[in-house]
Amino acid sequence: MLEFGARPSYLAVLALFVIPTLPSRAVLARQQTDSGTVPVTTVVTVLGPKFSAPPALGKSDVIVRTGEHRENVLNWRPAQGEHAGLELAILIDDGTDLGSYLDELRRFIQAQPKQTRVGVFYASLGMTLTAAPFSADHDAVAQKVRISLGQTGTSTSIYLSLIDVLKKLQSLPGRREILLVGDGHDRLRGDLPESPDLGRAIDSALKTDIVVHTLYARVGRLGRLSFDLTLAQGNLTKLASETGGQSFFQGLDTPISFTPFLNQLDMVLHNQYFLTFATASTDKAKGELRRFQLTTEQRNVSITAPRRVFVPGPPK
Repeated sequence: MLEFGARPSYLAVLALFVIPTLPSRAVLARQQTDSGTVPVTTVVTVLGPKFSAPPALGKSDVIVRTGEHRENVLNWRPAQGEHAGLELAILIDDGTDLGSYLDELRRFIQAQPKQTRVGVFYASLGMTLTAAPFSADHDAVAQKVRISLGQTGTSTSIYLSLIDVLKKLQSLPGRREILLVGDGHDRLRGDLPESPDLGRAIDSALKTDIVVHTLYARVGRLGRLSFDLTLAQGNLTKLASETGGQSFFQGLDTPISFTPFLNQLDMVLHNQYFLTFATASTDKAKGELRRFQLTTEQRNVSITAPRRVFVPGPPK
């Protein structure tokens, strides 16, 4: 029996985001206290079992640790109302066969709330093509989702295109997230033991506060070894789990339908929080990525967050 869903939830964190009522990273760097701590903000997802709506969680319900040290939770704010703004990029490998999935992607875009701006991009032959710039006119954006070029348009490196899209998102406000549709193969530089550009993409996403979700879809003809497919799918899973996103897949082939996964992603986007906590400042001039854990003692609740959070360096 086929089972729709994502890989098990990871206790890691969905990348740092700047929201209107919270200070910018530059301001945060100047807010080091006498105790040698600095506040950092990140976005996390809270869900019930099987991607269901979760019970409400308050500030006192979450626990943050860096190593063995429990950190002070300063703020816990739902990404709703005036804080619901979202910049959502959809990056598609042009080598995927999207023919039967076009309407599903279009319906997903059209169903987004008015606070969400969507952009559509294609990774094609080593280039990143903008099909639709970020816009809240969801009907107009949906119409720009086109049939992919297939084998002749296969991306040479989906991760270099991802880094391009990350750069496009850097200056935009609010939550910023990406849905990457492809198979995860790096045809330019190879996959063993993983794509050399995968780590760069992950670090760039974390440093620029962007969450990446992945939807596995085969690129090109059948014929690659299952080992290669598993390796590439593992790249996509690592990308999502490290940045606080979800990795959606159905075996080693393109899903029968994208809709169940897009519905799950929609549930994710509607159940996110801005978390701010105090952590020890760093003396590294460029700041550092620091591992942390976010948990709750509430039952039947899963929290997904990036594996690391960016701690800004000392003020200049």
